[in-house]
Amino acid sequence: MNNILIIEDEVKVSEVIKAYLEKEGYKVYCTIKGYDGLNLFNKIDFQLIILDLMLPDIDGEEVCKFIRKTSDVHIFMLTAKVELSDKIQGLNMGADEYLTKPLSPRELTARVNALFRRVDSNKITILSYDNGKLKIDKEKRNVLVKGEDIILTPNEFDLLYTLASNEGKVLSREQLIQNVYGIDFEGYDRTVDVHIKNLRKKIEDSSKTPKYIITVVKVGYKFGGERDT
Repeated sequence: MNNILIIEDEVKVSEVIKAYLEKEGYKVYCTIKGYDGLNLFNKIDFQLIILDLMLPDIDGEEVCKFIRKTSDVHIFMLTAKVELSDKIQGLNMGADEYLTKPLSPRELTARVNALFRRVDSNKITILSYDNGKLKIDKEKRNVLVKGEDIILTPNEFDLLYTLASNEGKVLSREQLIQNVYGIDFEGYDRTVDVHIKNLRKKIEDSSKTPKYIITVVKVGYKFGGERDT
């Protein structure tokens, strides 16, 4: 369970946010003062801090500075300050998100969920599918099909891992190009199709009826393997 600390002096605001986050399964703690938040932070292992900048005892910016001296915990700044310079300052202090009030609790919850999905996906170094029939090792950049080591080019591996790590999501050719080749790529989008064709030959039982790399007509591609638990 991920622990979340809300440091917010508007009790009604923090109570609503807490209710939404607890429905998602998070353990949520609330304080209305910055120093109380720092004391609690030193006692409990938090994975996220939602920090208001306008606090009654100490500026939220100072709280952020104190935390960043000892921790890389994720911090969402929540504030009524809307100037671009304030946002830049907050991000430079080490905030992961700078969110301006009023903010929908549903949007905040969605951002929190997205954060932890990214964190959890980064923890996984080996993706395994269909009872180990296909294994993708992120760190070793290695792929096994039915226990056999498959040689992929760097671009083929990056394409496969990008699709697999976005399991079930349809990615356009443009999205794949940006993830694999970078935004400065000067080739043509059908380059992706060529690599996909070669990938299918290497990892699919039948490249004509692929199970893993699925074409979504007029949109792009998605990964169709069943992840092992």
